Amino acid sequence: MKREEAFLDTCIFYGLQNLNDGFDAPGIKYFSEDDFEKVLNRVKEQGPGILGIEPWKNGAFYQVMVYEDFTDDPADSNWYMQAFEKFKEEKEELQYAASYFIPGNLLK
Repeated sequence: MKREEAFLDTCIFYGLQNLNDGFDAPGIKYFSEDDFEKVLNRVKEQGPGILGIEPWKNGAFYQVMVYEDFTDDPADSNWYMQAFEKFKEEKEELQYAASYFIPGNLLK
């Protein structure tokens, strides 16, 4: 798991502010809507996938969407971009977290 975390920190999360101030497990990073859009664009460019998107509101679980609801491929960017747009349409101030699928070839 450490290699996956290092990949995410180095290639995906760089320059972004982690909003998790202790309301969830320390290893789970939360981002503003603007920063999470950057996360998704970097994931799309770099090649990993998204297993699920889990926004929180005011430090409490809000909702979750997972790739199986859209496709059979977590690396299909259409699913996570669609899911993110649905969350944005709700006009709530959310903090976004995700679970990531990182293929072995990206960890070399």
